[in-house]
Amino acid sequence: MEEDKIFERVEVTINDRICFIEMNNPSKLNCLDDKMCSDIVKALGYGYKHECVAIVIKAKCYKGVWSAGHDIRELPQDGSDPLAYDVPMERMLHQVQEVPIPVIACVDGTVWGGACDLCLSCDMIVSSDNATFAITPAKIGIPYNASGIMHFVNQLGVNKAREMFFLATPIEAEDALNVGLINRVAPLEELNNVLEQHFLAPLRRNSVMSISAIKRQFRILSKASSVISSEGFERINAYRTRVYKGADYLEGINSFLEKRPPKFTGKASDLDTRSFE
Repeated sequence: MEEDKIFERVEVTINDRICFIEMNNPSKLNCLDDKMCSDIVKALGYGYKHECVAIVIKAKCYKGVWSAGHDIRELPQDGSDPLAYDVPMERMLHQVQEVPIPVIACVDGTVWGGACDLCLSCDMIVSSDNATFAITPAKIGIPYNASGIMHFVNQLGVNKAREMFFLATPIEAEDALNVGLINRVAPLEELNNVLEQHFLAPLRRNSVMSISAIKRQFRILSKASSVISSEGFERINAYRTRVYKGADYLEGINSFLEKRPPKFTGKASDLDTRSFE
């Protein structure tokens, strides 16, 4: 073990040119609060600065939860966009995608909401066979952003992406493997060995310059397939704004904080008075 660094929310270890970032806020189920996102961004930069060939994001699980996703308590209630481009969680997701070395999510518990997007933002995912994945904005009344939705569509295909967003129910590791959400599933007791043997060992042998160039190309090419018109962007923004400025959004937050089921009253027709398009 070469080097350890402890931030407030994550522990960072560099071992044989691999940077391990371990989320360590189990009392809050490793939720992606502003401080956690900020620490992950700093840790990514730390691993890249120290010339690692890959970064692994792990977690100290609590009650079987790898991460509970976005911290609902930090969602704005003043009519501003909860998933704007420059909010801490979005900045963190962009940095995971942009850091010029592979990032691997190593998952050994349940993954909720924004943490599911964190996993998909990584270049590869290895998980234990008891892991589950759920994207849950519809449970809170949050209008997910276009870049996030396209991320799921590009990764899973439109039908599975619709299922995950519309139903907001967890999918199990084997299902996630079959639809291409994750790369490999292993029994919990073998997870670290599989990570080392099938992912980290080959990365240490390969050219980091080549991999870095290829990662940058993947990023550019994945964006090339999702170009939409300026009118399309305007319509997306209009739909999303009506949601996060509406009553259902506030009800979703308050019901979560009050630990009760939400009572949503909004209607699909509230989004737009125009005919179907």
